[in-house]
Amino acid sequence: MFTANEIRSRFLDFFREKGHEIVPSAPIVVKNDPTLLFTNAGMNQFKDYFLGNRTPEFTRIADTQKCLRVSGKHNDLEEVGVDTYHHTMFEMLGNWSFGDYFKKEAIAWSWELLTKVYGIPEDKLYVTVFKGDESENLPMDEEAYGYWKELVAEDRILMGNKKDNFWEMGDTGPCGPCSEIHVDCRSEEEKAQVPGSKLVNADHPQVIEIWNNVFMQFNRLKDGSLEPLPAKHVDTGMGLERLVRVLQGKQSNYDTDIFSGTIATIEHITGRKYTYTDSKKDIAFRVLSDHIRAIGFTIADGQLPSNTGAGYVIRRILRRAVRYYYSYLDHKQPLLHRLMPVLAKQFEHVFPELQKQIDLVSKVVKEEEEAFLRTLEKGLKKIDDIIAETLKGSTRIIDGKAAFELYDTFGFPIDLTRLIGGENGLHVDEAMFQGEMQQQKSRSRAATALDTDDWIVLKEAAEVKFVGYDTLEADATVIKYRRVTNKGKESFQIVLDTTPFYAESGGQVGDRGELIFPNELVRIADTKKEDGLTIHFAETMPENPAAPVHAKVDGDKRAETTIHHSATHLLHAALRDVLGKHVAQKGSLVNEEHLRFDFSHFAKVTDEEIARIEAIVNEKIRENIPVVIKSMAKDDAVALGAMALFGEKYGNIVRVVIMDPGYSIELCGGTHVGATGQLGFFKILSEGAVAAGVRRMEAVSGKAAEDHVNEQLQLITAIKAQLKNAKDPLKAIEKLQEEKSQLEKHLENLEARQLVGMRNELLTKDEIINQVSFIGQIVNVGSADTLKKLCFDLKSHLNDHVIVLCANIDGKPFVAVAVDEKVVAAKGLDAGKIIKEQVAPLIKGGGGGQKTLATAGGQDVANLQAVIERVRGLL
Repeated sequence: MFTANEIRSRFLDFFREKGHEIVPSAPIVVKNDPTLLFTNAGMNQFKDYFLGNRTPEFTRIADTQKCLRVSGKHNDLEEVGVDTYHHTMFEMLGNWSFGDYFKKEAIAWSWELLTKVYGIPEDKLYVTVFKGDESENLPMDEEAYGYWKELVAEDRILMGNKKDNFWEMGDTGPCGPCSEIHVDCRSEEEKAQVPGSKLVNADHPQVIEIWNNVFMQFNRLKDGSLEPLPAKHVDTGMGLERLVRVLQGKQSNYDTDIFSGTIATIEHITGRKYTYTDSKKDIAFRVLSDHIRAIGFTIADGQLPSNTGAGYVIRRILRRAVRYYYSYLDHKQPLLHRLMPVLAKQFEHVFPELQKQIDLVSKVVKEEEEAFLRTLEKGLKKIDDIIAETLKGSTRIIDGKAAFELYDTFGFPIDLTRLIGGENGLHVDEAMFQGEMQQQKSRSRAATALDTDDWIVLKEAAEVKFVGYDTLEADATVIKYRRVTNKGKESFQIVLDTTPFYAESGGQVGDRGELIFPNELVRIADTKKEDGLTIHFAETMPENPAAPVHAKVDGDKRAETTIHHSATHLLHAALRDVLGKHVAQKGSLVNEEHLRFDFSHFAKVTDEEIARIEAIVNEKIRENIPVVIKSMAKDDAVALGAMALFGEKYGNIVRVVIMDPGYSIELCGGTHVGATGQLGFFKILSEGAVAAGVRRMEAVSGKAAEDHVNEQLQLITAIKAQLKNAKDPLKAIEKLQEEKSQLEKHLENLEARQLVGMRNELLTKDEIINQVSFIGQIVNVGSADTLKKLCFDLKSHLNDHVIVLCANIDGKPFVAVAVDEKVVAAKGLDAGKIIKEQVAPLIKGGGGGQKTLATAGGQDVANLQAVIERVRGLL
């Protein structure tokens, strides 16, 4: 029986022999594509080839790609663990042709690999072909049908509709018919009862698709029409997990050696046994063994859990797993982080990034588990109460506000509430939940209603030429442009054939500048990358976009941004020198004002360490080291010692930035100074934590550092002036602090003596109302805290009392109410309720407290006497 590793290797070896270049998986976290949070299909990293925005280095490629489908239209999360074949993260084996071979070879090779190399019996396989769609004037894929007839009996070639057999990248873009291969894993007895042809694409758990051949022939325009692509491509995908299940003869993906090691470790940790059933216990085993892969590899690729975007997706997955082991494996301690070493070891030869960062990833996961476990028990009790209340009614719908409270207070993602509700036959009022989400300003963003037109193509160009490393100006022509409408405001995106504008990437912000047309000037507000294109963002378009244009970058902004990018490299090296070689970049922002650098480290950086880091960087600046930039093969760069960022996708040829071969060598596509002396000076502004095991530094260099130092000197000068130009300002401040402390102690003594006098005077004004001692007075005190102290002091000198003290403090009303415990019991009076229900409305304010002592503040001082009378009236 083949192991999973052997099955993966045989796939790659097969296509290597067919002339394919084997490339590594792209990161699971998507960068430079606003339409995706995660890589959800093998084709994502080749999207710009299909769109014609870049020329591929190789026309035949094969790979295994880490994919994640838990957001957007591809969301399998709620099925994961419940059935036997859905996953969050999965491996997609793929072979690709970019304008090279097409249907004949793709079909023949897929059949050869499955039946000859892997040995799957032909009578277990069915294939599907697109039958056409009259509504879109799409004909049947006769070409694919003809090639399959040469290999397969016609009764095993099935016609598929547009839903199953026509693949589209999105609402617009490349698309085309596809041809799937399905395998029937049922017993002979089951096959005799119902033929497999009736169960293809019918969601049968044992009749499943394992390979999809997509033939990209068309481009979908915004109006829905199709136009032929200039070059035809092949995009294939085969899920490794399903393939391994078939070849190992298992009934479930989770029974294969892809998951068996993780499941065995969970058994060891929890003392429970996995018994291959649909029980909640066994679903929990499957959920954990699946979710740990999505969590581990996504964090290793640079995405930390958070409350927004891709980070929140990972947090949701992690919390779903925690809830399963807490509720159904009866394990109340962090568990997921203990699975990381097993996972990292299993995949170290195919996805080594997890093994290289095992300490960081494990620490991040453990802290996330601990944080959620602290609120999980209370949250589960709360949702039990909500479910019990809901079951009393007739709608069987969980109130959306209650679901939002679970999210906001207890950290329950909505899909976790949905899951627990579903286990009790309930549904969540999703509309109400979403309404509550929108109202919470700190958690929501203003919706961006983007309406993007089709590209208007003026000139065909295989690739945009970037010249911005060498010059800030260039003559160019517009290749294409499109109009974008955002909330009724119109703007434009422009692509040039040649550009000096640096597009936002690697933490460095995009350039600003201008496009100079004959008699017209178009200002560029930003530059970004999208699908391999450099896109210039403008508010206007010239009357004649086809006219020659002179592109000019804002040189001052670029220069200061460049200084901060070079400073980032010096900082990174200094951090590794001072803190240790475990330090690795986890994110950065580089602009003209400052730099922000996130890095892996498990402790606060001390003041002494910060001083050493600054000293090293400034020493390297004074040495005026030439900054050497080379292009070379990636393997040569790694051999040279160049640092690469986890989660970044690099080509075979990379750009290496060297600032002293013995100090800093990094792979980097950003812009840099010619020599370190151009940085002038470097200063760290702040250091702090941003996530478990991740710290953040902010710093300045160049003119920004000069401005910072001048601001600090001006502040010191102003402080010295306030201290009457003391020779030693620090000593003068220490003296002032000492004097302040002595005065505060003296004031406290005076206040205490004053309070004794006020207390004694108030005790003489005690009156008995219905066997209760009542004191109600407006007093003259300087703070709300003093008012509370006075009220508390009076309590200890009275029995069966009700006290209400009021004060006008700086024009604002404050009230303290005290009620003896015996009065609370006998009379039903409650200080907290009195404050909220009787006092607060009178002074136009709010407050609260305990049954025996509560306070309030407000806006209307005119009603303080009325407050006293209102409380007196209660007696």
